[in-house]
Amino acid sequence: MPSRASIVTKLVYRPLSNVAAMKEYKMRRGEYLEERMPDLKGSIEEYFGEVTGTEEVNGHELYVVEDPDNPVFQRIVAGAASYDGKKDKLTVHFEERPAEEVIAEGNADAAADAVDVKNEFLLEATGRDAKSRRDSMKRAVEDEAPDY
Repeated sequence: MPSRASIVTKLVYRPLSNVAAMKEYKMRRGEYLEERMPDLKGSIEEYFGEVTGTEEVNGHELYVVEDPDNPVFQRIVAGAASYDGKKDKLTVHFEERPAEEVIAEGNADAAADAVDVKNEFLLEATGRDAKSRRDSMKRAVEDEAPDY
């Protein structure tokens, strides 16, 4: 069960937790998304539930899971983002239900499962563990910071 502090943190920062920002993940050097997950739609269904349609986001056609298997997730949008002259990136948005709602339904255990499923999916797709993905995103933000 989540600690009281983590529940309070989610309640306090609730407006910031489900901002519809898509995250893009790079593959390991020399690896490609289509090689790591040749059937991306099938992999998404295996991890999260039935794909119910597609949605265009920033010019990319992504798969949508409207009713994910795990009760923590409200909706999942995932797929490949293709850029000219660059490797495809995995683009994902996990829309999660409010923590208090999940706990009230008695699904607190599902929160840990949700984290595991997300990390396993991202590891399989990118070949990078959570620490490596965080470090990569930090470097990307630092590279975009203006010089003063």
